[in-house]
Amino acid sequence: MSAFEKLLQHSEKVSHFSHLSAICGWDQAAMMPAGGAEARAAAMAELSVHIHNLKTQPQLGEWFNDADNETLNVEQQATLREMKRDWQQANVLPQALVEAQSLAGSRCEHAWRTQRTENDWAGFEKNWAEVVKLSQEEAQIRAEATGLSPYDAMLEIYEPGTSSASLDIVFDDVKGWLPDLIDQALEKQASESFIAPSGHYPAAQQKALGQDVMKLLQFDFNHGRLDESVHPFCGGVPSDVRITTRYRDDEFVQSLMGIVHETGHARYEQGLPKHLAGSAAGEARSMGIHESQSLFFEMQLGRSSAFIAQLASLCVHHFSGHDAALFAVDNLQKIYTRIKKDFIRVDADELTYPAHVILRYEIERDLINGVISHNDVPELWDTKMQQYLGLSTAGNFRDGCMQDIHWTDGAFGYFPSYTLGAMYAAQFMASMRDTVDVEAAVRRADLTPVFSWLQDNLWSKGSLLTTDELVKQATGEVLNARHFKAHLQQRYL
Repeated sequence: MSAFEKLLQHSEKVSHFSHLSAICGWDQAAMMPAGGAEARAAAMAELSVHIHNLKTQPQLGEWFNDADNETLNVEQQATLREMKRDWQQANVLPQALVEAQSLAGSRCEHAWRTQRTENDWAGFEKNWAEVVKLSQEEAQIRAEATGLSPYDAMLEIYEPGTSSASLDIVFDDVKGWLPDLIDQALEKQASESFIAPSGHYPAAQQKALGQDVMKLLQFDFNHGRLDESVHPFCGGVPSDVRITTRYRDDEFVQSLMGIVHETGHARYEQGLPKHLAGSAAGEARSMGIHESQSLFFEMQLGRSSAFIAQLASLCVHHFSGHDAALFAVDNLQKIYTRIKKDFIRVDADELTYPAHVILRYEIERDLINGVISHNDVPELWDTKMQQYLGLSTAGNFRDGCMQDIHWTDGAFGYFPSYTLGAMYAAQFMASMRDTVDVEAAVRRADLTPVFSWLQDNLWSKGSLLTTDELVKQATGEVLNARHFKAHLQQRYL
C-alpha cells in the first residue's frame, strides 16, 4: 500500500468518528433532554480527543513526506494537499486544549439556551470567559505555527486564503454604500401597504409546508431530515444531513425561509463528490462557499418573484383557514423583501444583514487579537449597532451580544463567511443566468437546470480547487463584490 493510500484509509477512519460527532451534536441541539447535558458534554469531549489523537498520530508525518514523492494525478495531488492542510491544522493543538475547549463549549452553549432567554449576561459571562480564554490560546498557537495574526490564523480554519486585511477592504467598501442604500429602500417602501401575518399557524402545518418546499428544492429525504432547534442549523454528514428550523405559532415567515436557507446548505452537502467521501477533498471548500449556497437558495432564489409564486400556492394549501389575500404573490413578495432596521441577525432582511455581520467581524477580530476584553463586548456591540443600524442594545444582551450560538463554542472567524457567501451567491447567479433561464425553471416548478449548474460548477468539485480557483472556473473571475451591490440595487431600488 502506498503512503497516499495509507493516508486515504486513515482519513476515512477519522471521517467515521467525525460522522458520529456530528450526529451527537445534532441530537444535543434538537432532541436531547436537558438532564443529559453534562454527560453528553463529557462524551463529546472524549470523542473530540479521540479524533484529535487520530489526526495527530506520529506516523502521519512520515506518510505525508513519502506521499510527496509519489506519482499522483491531479485529483490525488489536490486530495493530498487538503489532507495535509487538515493534518497541519490539528497537529498544532495539544490534546489537553482540545478537551478543555470541547467541555467549555458544550457547557457554555447549553447554559446559553436559558441564559439568553433570561437576559442573563452575568451568568453567561462566567462560562464564556473560559471559552474566550481557550480560543485566544488556540489562536496564539496557530499564529505562531503559521506566521499569521491570531485572528487570521482562526480565519484560515473557515476561509482558507482569506485575511482580515482583505476583509477590511471589502467590508469598508460595503460600509461606504450600504447605509444610503438601506435608507433609500426604506423611503421607497414607506408608502407601500401590505397584509402582515396574523392569527395562528400551528407548527405541524408549518413543518408540512416546509417539507413541501424542500421537495421543490429537490432535498433527498432518503439521506436527510428536518427537525426543530433553538437555533436553525444544518449538520450531520452528506449521507445523513440534518437541518433544523424554529417555529412561532403567530407567523410562518421566518421558519419557512429558514428552511429554504438550511436546505441550501444541505443540497451542497448532498451534492459533494461521493467518490471522495471520507477524504478532506470531498468536503466543502470553505464556509463562505457553504454560505453562498444557503444564501443562493434563500436570497437569490427564495425571494425572487417566480419562487414567491410557488410559495404562495403552497401557503394557500397548508393555511386554508387564513385570508387568501395574505398569500397573494404581490403581498408575499412585499413581506419577504421588507426592509427593517432590527436587532436579530438570523431574522434580518437581505439589505441590513451585512451590517450585522460586519459588526460581529470587527468585534471578534479585536477580541481574538487581544485588542479588547470579553467584558468590553456588550458596550462595543451597543456602539456599533447605533453606528450601523441606529439601534441601542444597552442592557439588552438577549437581542445583542448573546443572540448567536457561534461564540458560545468558540467559532471565532466564522461570521465573515455570511457576507462573503452573499457576495459569492450574487456572482454565481449572475453567471448562471448566462446559460440558464432561471425564472422559467422556477415557474415550471422544475429547478433541475439550476441545480445542474450548481452541481457541475460547484458541488461536484468539493475541495479539489482553492476558493479563488473554484469561483474563477465557475464565473470567469475571482470574488467581485459589484455583483452583490448590483443585485441589491436592482431588487430594492
